[in-house]
Amino acid sequence: MCGIAGYSVDADSRVNRTLAAQALLAGIAERGADAVGYAHRGPTAAVTIHKQRTGATALLDEIELPVDTTDALVHVRDYTKGHPTLLANNHPIRHGSVVGIHNGVIANDEEIFARHALEHAEPGMTVDSEAIFALVERRGADRSALEELQGTMASAWLDERTPRGLYLARGVARPLWIGRARRELFFASTKSALEVVEGTLRLTLRKREVPEGTLFHIAGGSIIAEKRFRPDPSYRNRTTVQPVATPHEGVSCLAKLATLAA
Repeated sequence: MCGIAGYSVDADSRVNRTLAAQALLAGIAERGADAVGYAHRGPTAAVTIHKQRTGATALLDEIELPVDTTDALVHVRDYTKGHPTLLANNHPIRHGSVVGIHNGVIANDEEIFARHALEHAEPGMTVDSEAIFALVERRGADRSALEELQGTMASAWLDERTPRGLYLARGVARPLWIGRARRELFFASTKSALEVVEGTLRLTLRKREVPEGTLFHIAGGSIIAEKRFRPDPSYRNRTTVQPVATPHEGVSCLAKLATLAA
């Protein structure tokens, strides 16, 4: 169980970009502590990535996003495949022009790399999540590409070939929520993480769960395109609800966030 979160905001949004990322991170911190990371971009297409092999608490007060940030991704990892000692296995993952985060397990990642004659972005990478972003790099945000994936998925990515916005996709068996304000759209693995954002930023969000088999293109705080795809249903009932992986990270992050917000 990992945690994903992020936002897309209009350039005129008054939201504090750094505090927004910190609130999202604190909201998902309990979902993993094997690694933590974030990515962001502003008016240019280039994406900046920072990740480290710690829990969220060690990163929270070091996060710093430019005031003109428009898109951000946040991730905490509870790893299943791809050991976190190799930083490239940790999220956000870059494959070519695509930078993404993922919660879930891709069961046919090695088959996808072989079928399409794909190379790993860095030597030694074994993280299964890379298959998502390798397919997107090859074929774009295409519904049929997502339908090749077998396993569980909630995912988001930035594509440097697309100058605005981010993509958000939910397959099966992993939660994903969005919360919308006037000029902002936030997403997170859980509704409670969005409630942390509301309390920290003093926003009211219109929250809803993303249906399985949904692909959004989000830019400027709005959904600008929505597509449906057919995820492999065979994995929907193979997973059981697990307790949060690292509840102590959640507690310590929320305490630290309260101090930062004050």
